[in-house]
Amino acid sequence: MPAYVIVEVSINDHLEYENYKKLTPAAIAAFNGKFVVRGGKTITLEGNWEPERIVVLEFPSVEIANEWWHSELYTEAKLIRQRAADTKMIIIQGV
Repeated sequence: MPAYVIVEVSINDHLEYENYKKLTPAAIAAFNGKFVVRGGKTITLEGNWEPERIVVLEFPSVEIANEWWHSELYTEAKLIRQRAADTKMIIIQGV
């Protein structure tokens, strides 16, 4: 069953975040993941949620998504993102 990583990002250092964006695709692909959404324009339908950037990733399973997040391959990119942005991130199982 597929799993999705849903991310809300508020970028503090755009230059450093560009370095993160260069490293991330290979780490995601190594775990058979793919981008579903990568920073497109959002339209708020209800509430006061106005995210700066939304990213949605798809992986084959929750376990694989979790392995990706904890992997050595993603560690360098993750540390850059954590310095360059404030992030909320969850894994959710698809149906």
